[in-house]
Amino acid sequence: MGGLTTAEIANAFLVPEATMAQRISRAKQRVRASGAPLRMPAADDEAGPRLRSVLHVLYLIFNEGYTSSVGRDLHRVELSGEAIRLARLVHGLLPGDGEVAGLLALMLLTDARRPARSGPGGELIPLADQHRALWDQRLITEGVALLTRALARGAVGEYQLQAAIAAIHDQAARVEDTDWPQILASYRLLERMTGNPMVALNRAIATAMVHGPAAGLTLLDALDEPLAGHYRLDAVRAHLLEMAGDAPAAVEYYRAAASRTTSIPEQNYLTIKAARLRTGRPS
Repeated sequence: MGGLTTAEIANAFLVPEATMAQRISRAKQRVRASGAPLRMPAADDEAGPRLRSVLHVLYLIFNEGYTSSVGRDLHRVELSGEAIRLARLVHGLLPGDGEVAGLLALMLLTDARRPARSGPGGELIPLADQHRALWDQRLITEGVALLTRALARGAVGEYQLQAAIAAIHDQAARVEDTDWPQILASYRLLERMTGNPMVALNRAIATAMVHGPAAGLTLLDALDEPLAGHYRLDAVRAHLLEMAGDAPAAVEYYRAAASRTTSIPEQNYLTIKAARLRTGRPS
């Protein structure tokens, strides 16, 4: 498996690269100082937190592979593929764990869209513009089946909720068929469950799709501090301003987002969006 750089790990955890480098260094020092052998957890009170940590790491590795945060490639298939392989392994060991199944389902349902996410030149194609016939129906079927079995067990966790959102997107034959009210309800629950600002960002998008761009833009104001300087906040604000018909402001935020991302495909996409909007050409 190709290794993750410190910059990529920092992007995944929403912290500066220097901060992440210090955390990694301190963690290595603690491991060396402890002298603890590698072993399986001895009790459930150890196993639970450790499993959650493992699932979180697999989730971050998959995300970095699905949308590389640095460089010229949109995807790093070796990362997303290895994350799926490891998630299958964990699911095989713990077939009754709903969150393990939820994470694997989320990966499969998301990866199913990868063939339609980029054009001939590697350019990014957003979800709304993807040719859905290119989506991998085999992965969608497997992911939905995994999710259905997991949800039937009762308690619902964050990975199951994210998988449910992915399934709603995947099962919509056309972008206009997307059940945005259900997606919004799921993001509201997910935000209460996690307190994650990226979830709040996605809730703002879903809110705009259900209640209009002004409602979504209002929600973004609360994210100015937790996501300060993050290109995704600028990109979402630009998109909602474009929906609201405020082209000059949208151009400004598309340009700001392009200047802040370290992904070349995303940078190109955002720059083109700004240029087309400025000249009045259709996106």
